[in-house]
Amino acid sequence: MLAIVVENVPSRLRGRLAIWLLEVRAGVYVGNVSRRVREMIWTTVKSGVEAGNAVMVWSTNTESGFDFLTWGANRREPIEMDGIKLVSFLPELVPGEDLKIE
Repeated sequence: MLAIVVENVPSRLRGRLAIWLLEVRAGVYVGNVSRRVREMIWTTVKSGVEAGNAVMVWSTNTESGFDFLTWGANRREPIEMDGIKLVSFLPELVPGEDLKIE
């Protein structure tokens, strides 16, 4: 099983995703594809996302039963802790301030 969620991406990318996957909600695509096709789709997403962002989640043989990749600017940042991938939230930006990570 594969799921891809995109935000603020060009409609041409959404059209390309609809070739391989079913769009079940606006910007949410699901399907069952091979590893090779999944990697090709992710390459297409990365090259077409522009100012938007994307996350791809797929079933795999890990402790959690899935893995995921992200691309583009987003407050959610994947981190790995003890072999398990988790999500960390970056602080909200206040208009006019730069992001400072210590």
